[in-house]
Amino acid sequence: MADVFGQHRPKIPYQPIADLLARYRRRDPDKLAIVDLDQARSISFGALEAAVTDIAASLKEKGVGKGSRVLLLSDENLEKLLIWLATWRLGAVVAPLNVELNAGLIADLARAVGPALTLVHKELNPPPAGTPFVRFGNYTPGAADADPRDDFFRAMPRAVAPETLPERNLPADLACIFCTSGTTSRPKVVVYDHCAYWLNGLSTLECLGLTEQDRTLEYRSFGWNSAQVLSLMPFLETGFTLHIARRFSHSRFFEWIRGHGITFAAGVPTVLNMLMEKPLGITAKDVPTLRLMTCSTAPLTLEQWLRFEEMYGVKLLQMYGMSEAGWMCGNRHYKNKLGTVGLPALHQELEIVDAHGRPCPPNVEGEVTAGGPHCAVGYLNDDGSIEPIRGKRIKSGDLAIVDEDGFVRVTGRTKDLIIRGGVNIAPLEIDEVLLKHPGVLDAAAVGVPDQTYGEEVVCYVVPRPGASLSEAAVTDYCRAHLPAAKVPKQAFIVAELPKSDRGKVLRDKLRDDWNGRMKLPA
Repeated sequence: MADVFGQHRPKIPYQPIADLLARYRRRDPDKLAIVDLDQARSISFGALEAAVTDIAASLKEKGVGKGSRVLLLSDENLEKLLIWLATWRLGAVVAPLNVELNAGLIADLARAVGPALTLVHKELNPPPAGTPFVRFGNYTPGAADADPRDDFFRAMPRAVAPETLPERNLPADLACIFCTSGTTSRPKVVVYDHCAYWLNGLSTLECLGLTEQDRTLEYRSFGWNSAQVLSLMPFLETGFTLHIARRFSHSRFFEWIRGHGITFAAGVPTVLNMLMEKPLGITAKDVPTLRLMTCSTAPLTLEQWLRFEEMYGVKLLQMYGMSEAGWMCGNRHYKNKLGTVGLPALHQELEIVDAHGRPCPPNVEGEVTAGGPHCAVGYLNDDGSIEPIRGKRIKSGDLAIVDEDGFVRVTGRTKDLIIRGGVNIAPLEIDEVLLKHPGVLDAAAVGVPDQTYGEEVVCYVVPRPGASLSEAAVTDYCRAHLPAAKVPKQAFIVAELPKSDRGKVLRDKLRDDWNGRMKLPA
């Protein structure tokens, strides 16, 4: 085990799924393990081990063995996680493809995964023609009351003795195959092993201070790496109660928190903005159990951070990661700095380097790179083979500065950097100034071609509801708060900014929009 973890010594020693579930069954048999908020269904730790064992036995009967790949197509629900854990129980690999992907991509990715079994939730359309699959519905402990739209749980064996399944998922075993992001262009497909997941989960626990007493809320897709390492792995490593929802609900969010005594909830900038722009009259005294939220998957400005904490009185911690590397940095529950993404993650081998790959000293901008067993094993190729990543330095494409205290501030993307007359301009710096304008809801700056300077700065601004905002007012505001070279030469008032399914601004789309505008006849 020491070889795969390298120099990293996990504070919580690694344990296979079978051993973890047996331990929690003995420790807290009546405690809720997973709560499905949309279905109003749950399972206790006493029942979880038995359910996962039975499902694993059924998977084994259908040809799934150690190292096999199971393609899983489902929205977020209790059954998805039960099948996921049962797959790991056998030492097999789960491939939870995002249901938002178009049919053509699902077909291509299914061929690359080469699954021993494809499982599709009853509410989804069948996979592309020619892909054998088994339909699953609601899990019930007994076969007699099984879901009639289910072909998987109804046929599975019941009350299987755990000792009849000697398989274990070991740290070096492959664990998961998932897509990075995107719904139209072809995403990268990343492969993790259990070692990387375990270390990422421990990094989460160190940042957030979660314990077995916590009750957490996750409403994002478990096809996302962020949900896997923020919620699923800490659940397995501590045995707290995990509440899941199919997606975020503005109207039900605080209802969930109050009704279930949630202590920690995941967050992304889109959700935080929604809670700030459409407040429900909730304050900290209305949700006294909620002590902490995070923000990740897209940058959070200092203005957004301060405004959210002031409005709700809930501690917010910005974290930072990428699919290929897991957590890169995170603010800690005991030590944080506003406007930064925190300190390097506990088990991440992070470096900020210059153009020659040399480590940058404090307060010098460079590119964030990652390495070590905390990172992915590799990328899945079209032929099902794996292109190795582990052992190489992973370039994030993000620019950042580390200060004297070790806190990291992301300043932009290398591809988004605006080079005006030989001067590098980080668009995030301009974004942050724009977002301080009282009439601005959302904003993004981009570089566009210019005959004199090579590139020039323009910006796109979404006004707050009811605000009267002109292009001249935007540029005048920037002129008062930015050096002349960084003031946008054009400002465009728009209804919304193009964003990825992770909430990241698609600046390439904004540049395309600018090109289209410049080609319009006068």
